[in-house]
Amino acid sequence: MTYPQVGLFAVGSPSHSYLEFKTEPQSSNLDLIKAVANMEFLQSTVNGLNLVIGVRPSIWSSLAPSDLPPGIFDFGESLIGPDGFAMPATQRDLWLWISGQSTSQVFDAGLGIINILSAYATIVEDISGWSYRQNRDLTGFIDGSANPSLLEAPEIALFPHRTPGAGGSILLFQKWRHNLKSFGGLSMKEQEMVIGRTKEMSYEFEEKDLPSNSHVARTTLTADGRELPIFRRNVSYGTPTDHGTVFVGFSNDQSRLHEMLKKMTGIPDGTRDALTHFTTPLTGSYYFIPSIDSLRKFADRTEFLSARSEL
Repeated sequence: MTYPQVGLFAVGSPSHSYLEFKTEPQSSNLDLIKAVANMEFLQSTVNGLNLVIGVRPSIWSSLAPSDLPPGIFDFGESLIGPDGFAMPATQRDLWLWISGQSTSQVFDAGLGIINILSAYATIVEDISGWSYRQNRDLTGFIDGSANPSLLEAPEIALFPHRTPGAGGSILLFQKWRHNLKSFGGLSMKEQEMVIGRTKEMSYEFEEKDLPSNSHVARTTLTADGRELPIFRRNVSYGTPTDHGTVFVGFSNDQSRLHEMLKKMTGIPDGTRDALTHFTTPLTGSYYFIPSIDSLRKFADRTEFLSARSEL
């Protein structure tokens, strides 16, 4: 039996930090992953904090080729729709997600981790996220209404037992900047038509009333009449002058994630997600989220104790 990283399903934390790194030229990918694998123990040793580790798929494939499902790919090329709207590809090498109840603890852990990894990688993205009105996006709509329950989520997010990558997941990570002034200029009914749900209670429109370009219509995937869900852990980020959503989507089927992005962009039918007229994707990366067992193969207990003392 393989075990997933515990933070993947640790819902309810109000404070989040997302760190993306590029490997230093003088360092090797193996050195970086060894350093990160030692931090895996932090998941059970730092009170109240969760740490989730993601690795660029091509890097993990080069280090543990038998531990990655076939066909998993980097976000190597931007997706550009018929009208020029783009989902940018900004693939990085390493992704760390720290979450907890205390902003101070999350900050301290992030600072310590950056210091530990400075010999191996450069920080290129640093996002502080937080829960807005419990479970709402900054637009005021509930985010994740169709999210699977915690009982259902592992089956949707994790690669099955006794298969390559078992206990792991594929993550789509994006930073979206909102134009709330523009969206707020719409009437309540217009906003609901953009999203495809009611704002207050998040009731999804009946199929006959659902606009084909609504966010619900463009992000819902089906096969043989069956919906194909993903597991979202989105949060809000930013200040009153620069803000948006951190998209954190997990699946055991990468094609679902990529097909969703294509549909939102208007590929191939030319129908672009109406919500993308009010929010802009700034980044885009895929990461493999190894199981705890897979990470521990690269860990060194002695080095871990040394790293722990620096936090």
